[in-house]
Amino acid sequence: MLRRRLNRLFGRDERRVDSRTIYVGHRPCPATDAFIPPKFCDNRIVSSKYTVWNFLPKNLFEQFRRIANFYFLIIFLVQVIVDTPTSPVTSGLPLFFVITVTAIKQGYEDWLRHKADNEVNKYLVTVLEDGRRTRKESEKIKVGDVVEVVEDETFPCDLILLQSSREDETCFVTTASLDGESNHKTHYTVPDTEKGLESLSATVECEQPQPDLYKFVTFFSLCVVSLRSLGPENLLLKGATLKNTQKIYGVAVYSGMETKMALNYQGKSQKRSVVEKSINAFLLVYLCILVSKALVCTTLKYVWQSQPGQEEPWYNQKTQKEKDANLYLNMFTDFLSFMVLFNFIIPVSMYVTVEMQKFLGSFFISWDKDFFDPEIQEGALVNTSDLNEELGQVEYVFTDKTGTLTQNSMEFIECCIDGFQYKNRDSSTELDGFCVTDGPVSMLQQKAGREEEELFLRALCLCHTVQVKESTGQEDGVGDQVDGVLGLDGEMVHPAELRGTGPSKNMRVMNRDKDVETYELLHVLNFDPVRRRMSVIVRSNCGDIMLFCKGADSSIFPRVRQEEVDRISMHVERNATEGYRTLCVAYKLLSSEEYAQADAGLREARLALDDREEKLMAVYNQVETGMSLIGATAVEDRLQEEAAETMEALQRAGMKVWVLTGDKMETAKSTCYACRLFQRGTELLELTVRTLEDGGRRREERLHEVLLDYHKRAVQDPPPVKTRVTRSWTSAKQDYGFIIDGATLSLVFNSSPDSSHYKSLFLQICQNCTTVLCCRMAPLQKAQIVNMVKNSKGSPITLSIGDGANDVSMILEAHIGIGIKGKEGRQAVRNSDYAIPKLKHLKKLLLGHGHLYYVRIAHLVQYFFYKNLCFILPQFLYQFFCGSSQQPLYDAAYLTMYNICFTSMPILAYSLLEQHICMEVLMSNATLYRDVAKNAMLRWSPFLYWTLLGVYQGLLFFFGVRFLFSNPALQDNGQVFGNWSYGTIVFTVLVFTVTLKLAMDTRHWTWINHFVIWGSLAFYMVFSFFWGGIIWPFLRQQRLYFVFANMLRSVSAWLVIILLILLSLLPEILLLVLRKPRWPHSRQVRYTHI
Repeated sequence: MLRRRLNRLFGRDERRVDSRTIYVGHRPCPATDAFIPPKFCDNRIVSSKYTVWNFLPKNLFEQFRRIANFYFLIIFLVQVIVDTPTSPVTSGLPLFFVITVTAIKQGYEDWLRHKADNEVNKYLVTVLEDGRRTRKESEKIKVGDVVEVVEDETFPCDLILLQSSREDETCFVTTASLDGESNHKTHYTVPDTEKGLESLSATVECEQPQPDLYKFVTFFSLCVVSLRSLGPENLLLKGATLKNTQKIYGVAVYSGMETKMALNYQGKSQKRSVVEKSINAFLLVYLCILVSKALVCTTLKYVWQSQPGQEEPWYNQKTQKEKDANLYLNMFTDFLSFMVLFNFIIPVSMYVTVEMQKFLGSFFISWDKDFFDPEIQEGALVNTSDLNEELGQVEYVFTDKTGTLTQNSMEFIECCIDGFQYKNRDSSTELDGFCVTDGPVSMLQQKAGREEEELFLRALCLCHTVQVKESTGQEDGVGDQVDGVLGLDGEMVHPAELRGTGPSKNMRVMNRDKDVETYELLHVLNFDPVRRRMSVIVRSNCGDIMLFCKGADSSIFPRVRQEEVDRISMHVERNATEGYRTLCVAYKLLSSEEYAQADAGLREARLALDDREEKLMAVYNQVETGMSLIGATAVEDRLQEEAAETMEALQRAGMKVWVLTGDKMETAKSTCYACRLFQRGTELLELTVRTLEDGGRRREERLHEVLLDYHKRAVQDPPPVKTRVTRSWTSAKQDYGFIIDGATLSLVFNSSPDSSHYKSLFLQICQNCTTVLCCRMAPLQKAQIVNMVKNSKGSPITLSIGDGANDVSMILEAHIGIGIKGKEGRQAVRNSDYAIPKLKHLKKLLLGHGHLYYVRIAHLVQYFFYKNLCFILPQFLYQFFCGSSQQPLYDAAYLTMYNICFTSMPILAYSLLEQHICMEVLMSNATLYRDVAKNAMLRWSPFLYWTLLGVYQGLLFFFGVRFLFSNPALQDNGQVFGNWSYGTIVFTVLVFTVTLKLAMDTRHWTWINHFVIWGSLAFYMVFSFFWGGIIWPFLRQQRLYFVFANMLRSVSAWLVIILLILLSLLPEILLLVLRKPRWPHSRQVRYTHI
């Protein structure tokens, strides 16, 4: 009952149905029907993590999931409840500081996300309400509202197109922020909606929200017209932008978090670095050590007190209450007291230092001048400082293609007409704007016939979806680029020019004689990832009906004559190996009967309610047969600046690069070659729909067969690589590249019983490949790929980088999300952990900053555990000589200030400024990144080394000073030192040793390092003099009154302090002298100024 009421309250159905009914303009059809408005979710977009109401409990819950925070909360409660040797302030104050600082930082970051959400939700849009145009905030749009969108605006929700300002009832949309494709797609209005929208009564029966961007099935019903079937060409997606159309009207069908764009987002999750996980593991070890110490001391105390006369000595008689107390309760209380006494072995101040190091260290990324881009006048941006060190641990890089690897700017390189090569390059011989070069040897300086040249260029000018915008007085090509033949900046090339399109779908082309030819566009056979080609059917002035087709060579060659293929295939293959995008061009002259049959078939298929796509595919295949091959084009998709060098450096650093794109396979493959992700010696393993259909069997059977074959080749018995194609940073095995498309990936990830087996084979194949290319990917599929690798064996660290809204899902899913401040909006930047202006900046971000951040924080963590072990071990040993009476070895001031004042600033400065290798060397030698990969500095072997070093020095501190105290008279007047002098000498040796140890580890000296290291030692000396030299009125007892001054009067004390410091550092000195440098090209210690 409660669930049903909540469902009604929040607009949810009691049970999920397959479709939803929407009333256009909230008017029932017919108007006489009783109308109960259905409830759907509002149009708010929420990317934030907290609200005002749940921030405190949710944030506290997340913070106390940390072992150290939870532990110190327990210790604080114990100190409050039980009579312990130390004050509750020693644990409560640092804990409160850590919790407060972390909450403020995370709250501020979430406030920025709220601010970004409000920019979208408060954006004003125009809605038709009762015939009036009303301006309202985007978040107030409801499903069923009729929304007006003008040119260059983004759609505020998912809309079905009802009316357009264009006479042909179409509009043009760019979906670069959704699928990375910047071409202008054509969308169509609902047929038979010419009447005014103010009085339109219609219903929409559509499927429930689902994330597939390319799938949409719905039925549109007018009161007086039969049912209409609509598809993706009628749906305008949120995030897309209206182009080349003054305005449109559409009815909202999906809103808010139910839009296809929002459904492709992954929810915000708490990202935790691998360093934090190592800290938790080390904490568990030290907790075990702590519990063991407390158990040993508690046991020894009661063993000692069981001896005659020791339980109740004459000078310390028990009260009656103490005699009546329960023995086991006393034992438990003593155990807790020892836990509190030794709890300083758990470094709570480390969390404060780590938070400060991450927060302050993030500014070095923002301040880096190398990240500044003069084009956009911006530098790098850090949205989350918790993952700085994770930048040095990346094993897999998932990158988008369009706008990330490439600029999405096509440049015409060359073409081939009837076997003759034409290059757009400077040459001694030019002909009609083209250069004659690179033809076959026997045909050098020859060219194709005039008729073939004109036919080829005419095909390029007609076979596309370009719309020429003439409103500004100049003709700008928008839409699909004409394969690079349209020059840059709208420049046309001869001998044929696209002049424009008319309202009646007429296309005008100017030939080399300056005559304008007009063609009527009859049908567009749209591009399909399975067909991998597109065609147009046009009628010329003289009545000839022609089909022009362009597409991938593998798609065109089987549909033309073999002798035509032989003349052109050589050029296509050469262009493909050079990394250019190639397209083949063909044509066919249709008779009246052929066209009539094709026209009837296309109209019938487009109106079909069931299996529309399959019926259209059958008609396309029937028409596109028996064509004649004219030629081929080669265009270059311009790479981002230094894209190839960046990808090569990442691979040398040991990272595997996966390209996840919504673009076509041929384009993406060419980009991978251009970026040097695929080399000429790389053997490509292709798993696409075309591969599965080659065998003529069911796709599932063919999928299993192909996966087993690829697994055997790439995983079980990979052949040795040929010497001439060996990469210097790879093993002596054949390089494999793997290619998969979105449709096949759906089969791999489906819910059938065999899917887990398919997924396992697929993952093993991919992990043994140098590069993986996933094309025609939906945004959610990108996230699934990242999630699969992230959760695979070994839990490798993943990084996703992209620039559009279609990349947000994988950015949120990966351990680290990088947004590029590109041309496709700022959705990726807002949802990323780090944002950079260009792809080339990724190299320095990972190889430079990431490497240094990891080394710094790894040293910080190990150093904190080491110095706290040195601090507490003498306290533990002291219990063996004081009857396990919980007597502190150190004064309370030393206990409180050891981690806060005496040893905190040097390690903080080290963790911010240390450069064990200079940045230039790290950038030039990418293989150095491998030295710290896979958490190398926080494994158990380095941890054991630091722990043994702490044990050695702690034993030396305690027993070295005890050896000094074997001589009772250490002062000139014959007085002896007491237990507080003993503890003060131990503490002095401790502070100097751990500080000088850090100085020995420092490779990059600045004035700040000098100031904090020597300043911390000086502060300790000054503080000890003043703390013991003045009678402080707020202290009940002053244990160290003149203890420090008297200690320094003893020559023996000076000698022991110096000798113990040298002996403690002797192992480190010997290691520095005897062993080889840990890092190649290590920087010499030098003095610089910041």
